[in-house]
Amino acid sequence: MARRFRAPLVARHFQLLTLQTPGFRERLQIPSPDWVAEMRLLKPDGTVFGGADALLEISRQFRWTLPIRQLARFPAIRNAFHGIYRWIARHRHCASGACAMVAKQAHRPGRFLAYLPLLVLPLSVLPLRTWLEPWVFMWAMAIALYAGCKWMTYRLVRQSLETENRWRAAGYLLAWPGMNAGTFLERKSTPAKPRDAEWAFALIKTGLGFALLFGVTRILVPYHPIVAGWVGMCGLIFILHFGLFHLLSLAWRQAGVKAAPIMQFPLASNSLMEFWGSRWNAAFHELAFRFVYRPFRRIANSSVAVLGVFVLSGLIHDLVISLPARGGYGLPTLYFVIQGCGLVFERSTAGQRVGLGRGLRKNICLGVHRRPGFLALSPAVHPQCHPADAESHRRNLNII
Repeated sequence: MARRFRAPLVARHFQLLTLQTPGFRERLQIPSPDWVAEMRLLKPDGTVFGGADALLEISRQFRWTLPIRQLARFPAIRNAFHGIYRWIARHRHCASGACAMVAKQAHRPGRFLAYLPLLVLPLSVLPLRTWLEPWVFMWAMAIALYAGCKWMTYRLVRQSLETENRWRAAGYLLAWPGMNAGTFLERKSTPAKPRDAEWAFALIKTGLGFALLFGVTRILVPYHPIVAGWVGMCGLIFILHFGLFHLLSLAWRQAGVKAAPIMQFPLASNSLMEFWGSRWNAAFHELAFRFVYRPFRRIANSSVAVLGVFVLSGLIHDLVISLPARGGYGLPTLYFVIQGCGLVFERSTAGQRVGLGRGLRKNICLGVHRRPGFLALSPAVHPQCHPADAESHRRNLNII
């Protein structure tokens, strides 16, 4: 790269030297461990810039880089530039083939087969949108995404297992909604047997869900169809996420398999971090942390990584909700972006100063989570927004 850009740099009065040039290490005052970690820029006045800062300073001499420099004014974007530079710096020797053995050990074919269903299954469902009823298409898309994620987590963990139990693998793929393949499939430790009170609690939640879905909803439909839609959705969540999924967790733990409940008393959350990070939908949290947060964290700060997780979650909900409803595009994503911004603020210095994230101001946490909640399901509960499909949406509400 130095050879490629030497001509335009020299034309702008820059001189390119290797960091090993005698006397430059002392002149630049580079600590011994960081000697060749990044490029350096020495200005005539003695100011030294390093890494991404050096590139941005050099870019001032090129007019076409103005948009990049303007974006770099934002701290989050600047931190992302630093992260990208550090990643490239760590892998700069790969250009000469030095990383060939590492790439060979990464099992590229196996990783490709792990990710393939997650790409193929949703794409195969998309053409069916014009042929299926909206609610059927919604479930088909949700199942396609779920199956792709399920296979991906299983395939990536499978190669690291010392011994594989086929029955337990089948149970993970077909009879467990979580995405914690490593914990579920390993057999080195067994969980404690669940208590009778927990079984009773799971059964009560399941019964409440059935009462809401098949009892209260049918009473409300003739008078308040929108309210009926919301009650039906809550009933469905109680049946699946809080009820049947909890019963599955109990059954697996009774059989000696580590399968923690998907939901961990979300209403007991004292902060957005606690709600989204450990109490609500542990299955998605497992996926998001491993496949979104960690990769983003390698090239950017934690705030950017958190926002990346919430943007992805919003796009998935748009795919499962807005696309079948044929409207409200972007509203689920907006909802999750609001959640992400609230969580970032909660972790910021200002948020800590007012007591957020420490069990204080619980009403603020619940307000940020619930107030914009109508955005996430707007297409499903506002059929009047789409006159052409109003009757279809009303039927869907009745089905729910």
